[in-house]
Amino acid sequence: MSKQTGIPIDLAPIEHWLVANGILDGAGLGDIRQLAGGTQNIVLRFSNGGRDYVLRHPPAKPRPNSNTLLEREIRLLGALAGSHVPHPAVIAACTDTAVAGSVFYVMEAVDGFNPTVAMPATVVASSAARHRMGFEMIDSLAALAKIDPATSGLSDFGKLDGFLARQVDRWASELADYERFAGWQGPDALGDVQAIGQWLTDNLPPDMQPGIIHGDYHVGNCIFGEDGRLHAIVDWEMATLGDPLVDLGRLLVSWPGPGGVKPQTMRVTPLDGFPGHAEMIARYAEQSGRSLTQLPWFEVLACYKLGLILEGTHARAQAGLADMATGARLHRSAVALLDEARAIIARH
Repeated sequence: MSKQTGIPIDLAPIEHWLVANGILDGAGLGDIRQLAGGTQNIVLRFSNGGRDYVLRHPPAKPRPNSNTLLEREIRLLGALAGSHVPHPAVIAACTDTAVAGSVFYVMEAVDGFNPTVAMPATVVASSAARHRMGFEMIDSLAALAKIDPATSGLSDFGKLDGFLARQVDRWASELADYERFAGWQGPDALGDVQAIGQWLTDNLPPDMQPGIIHGDYHVGNCIFGEDGRLHAIVDWEMATLGDPLVDLGRLLVSWPGPGGVKPQTMRVTPLDGFPGHAEMIARYAEQSGRSLTQLPWFEVLACYKLGLILEGTHARAQAGLADMATGARLHRSAVALLDEARAIIARH
């Protein structure tokens, strides 16, 4: 446990390494505070020499792949340097686990706000700022899709062969694995999940234009300025190579639509002023130059994947391993997402 109350890791070896390598002056880590979000990692903001930094470190009880995921983040953020994709710059990274027991890295501190935590009064009062936020997310996603993995040194960052074809079995297996949680009510409450998977298999896009994908692209993983400008996309631990339309589909299924607020709608207040689905799609087509004829498939995939992931928390909650209220809320979102998938299928 750190000398800083509530921080469950020892910061002394990290501080020593940063000072010894000339990243920080001898004063070390000052004004340390843990940031909200980053549920899979410990994220700390600290100051040194009149400048703020952010430390990203695996949880106190790391998962088997925690170090590998952090190494991938470090590599990905390095590849984004100099691009038009807003991201926090890596200042220093330590992949030698002998130093502090885990991989860690320090990045620049990005000032701004996370809309799912709190919206500044100026943004609440400005529908124009909220409209810009939506377009900024689209423009940044299009910029990411334009990066060539090969020329950016990421040609081996993911397995492209059969990427789309693997998706259904990957997430169906995740659902089946929840049977190990005693007390879970099972998949029947989600409706006919297998039918959605079969539709995805039967309507698999014939080809794809590969690129880098964030893997969990939504408003909660973005930091904005009060003028609506996107300062940084964060939490890249699920990034890989695949079809960038996966990210667009993920964004759209959480976006407010003409049907009003749904359980899966992004938890941001107020929602009015944000661009609508049609505007977002048109903007992406314009900025990316990609064909969107297969977009409904990616929206269904996003509903299917996210719904099955969220059901995992419900299964753990019913087994007494997670908060019951959170599990119930996420179950409602899972049901709503899978219902949305069926509605999209019915329209196509």
